[in-house]
Amino acid sequence: MPATTLDPNTALVLVDLQKGITGLPTVHPTAEVVERGARLAAAFRKRGLPVVLVRVVAGAPGRTEAQRGGGGGEFPADFADLAPELGREDGDIVVTKHTWGAFHGTDLDLQLRRRGVTQVVLGGIATSIGVESTARAAYAHGYHVTLATDAMTDMDAEAHRNSVEKIFPRLGETDSADAIIGLLG
Repeated sequence: MPATTLDPNTALVLVDLQKGITGLPTVHPTAEVVERGARLAAAFRKRGLPVVLVRVVAGAPGRTEAQRGGGGGEFPADFADLAPELGREDGDIVVTKHTWGAFHGTDLDLQLRRRGVTQVVLGGIATSIGVESTARAAYAHGYHVTLATDAMTDMDAEAHRNSVEKIFPRLGETDSADAIIGLLG
């Protein structure tokens, strides 16, 4: 369902648009995803709405069958540096996470509630991991959720498609970055 409305207190949450992630091979070009994320961020800032830039610095402990992105070694020094195209500003909220989702183990919910946020718009990388985990938690926390599906990508085409077509419509509304910017008025 296309996005129908944005609450007056809506925040933009961009997940893992950082150097260590944007360099990975993805379904859609990361340059386009970052550019759309930057346009969304500029539009939210222009209207005085919160912009949250989420970055991941490590993985949660625990055994998994699939090898983690870091390959067990150290991440490069600039791994967590946010994409400069996002135009980070002093008023932006930066959340550093250690798990897939931006809510668990961070102060994201507190930061949003302090600002009276009732809705979040999400984008980022990877669709089926960081974005989906954050969308699920936002929904569980009672936020209205809107997903900018052209401002996200994944390393796996089938996982991306499943999130966009099967999961996201159950968590909120989906639309393009341009349509969401249009709803900002």
